[in-house]
Amino acid sequence: MLRIYDVIIDTVAGLRPVMERVGQHDAELARQMRRALASVALNVAEGSSSRGRNRGARYHTAAGSMREVGAAIDVAVALGYIDGVDELVRERLGLIVGTLMKNARS
Repeated sequence: MLRIYDVIIDTVAGLRPVMERVGQHDAELARQMRRALASVALNVAEGSSSRGRNRGARYHTAAGSMREVGAAIDVAVALGYIDGVDELVRERLGLIVGTLMKNARS
């Protein structure tokens, strides 16, 4: 399992209150965020047990899902559902995507 997995799980837990606030305004956007976050963790777990191109594909998919989470946060801010997220959360999203993309190419 990639060491970034624990960071992913911590990020999922940290974004739970954000999803709850978004869900008060837009249940579908909150569901989409939840699915994307789950997809990140699940694809990393699956990729860790895969080999070759399948491993890279799972990590690439996980990175795309994490980017989707970032976009969902941007949309929620733009629509006035939330004021934003802590800068540490943004940094974590970038760290996760960067790590996954690096491992997708390995």
